[in-house]
Amino acid sequence: MNGSLRLVRAGVSLGSQTLFDEVSVEVRPGEIATVMGPSGSGKSTLLSYICGTLDPVFRARGQVIVAGDDVTGWSVRRRRVGILFQDDMLFPHLSVRENLGFGLVETVRDRAARRGMIAAALEEAELTGFADRDPATLSGGQRARVALMRTLLAAPRALLLDEPFSKLDVELRERVRRFVFDHARQRSLPVLLVTHDPADAAAAGGPIIAIAPISSN
Repeated sequence: MNGSLRLVRAGVSLGSQTLFDEVSVEVRPGEIATVMGPSGSGKSTLLSYICGTLDPVFRARGQVIVAGDDVTGWSVRRRRVGILFQDDMLFPHLSVRENLGFGLVETVRDRAARRGMIAAALEEAELTGFADRDPATLSGGQRARVALMRTLLAAPRALLLDEPFSKLDVELRERVRRFVFDHARQRSLPVLLVTHDPADAAAAGGPIIAIAPISSN
């Protein structure tokens, strides 16, 4: 059972510029919270802070707590926080099966078990029979579903969404958004979504965190 994702008085600065400060929020299992704000306000930087990929040029403060663990000083791998970006980030030199296998947790070493989990992920994504396909031959919606399943195969304890629907047309955006949200909720994952689209926030249904640029000190 997954626990909450909590930020406690989180803040990030670059030199004398404070991007955001005193951000505190709790996202419960199965809940989707939305981060909104103008470009340059630090929304994607906040996600980097949470998953442990923040560039060392930034100065961070506060705490990131995942499922009861204070992970603020932990490595990216140990945090087990999944993230989806605007681009699906599929490896072009790997097949769909191999892309999914890349996401599988290291504790699953038995080949039959790995094949079974990949086959189940393909079925869940309605892509049975696509295992040997080149990702370049997939539609935008199919690629987005593969990217999500690859992330979920890593057994994350929380999920971050960095505008993953922004490059999709309106109809596809709605379908992919529903697919991502439904699967996150089914797994009781706390989700933090960065978006500029009020429709995304409305579909998420959780709390909205407004971030605005802070003047230089």
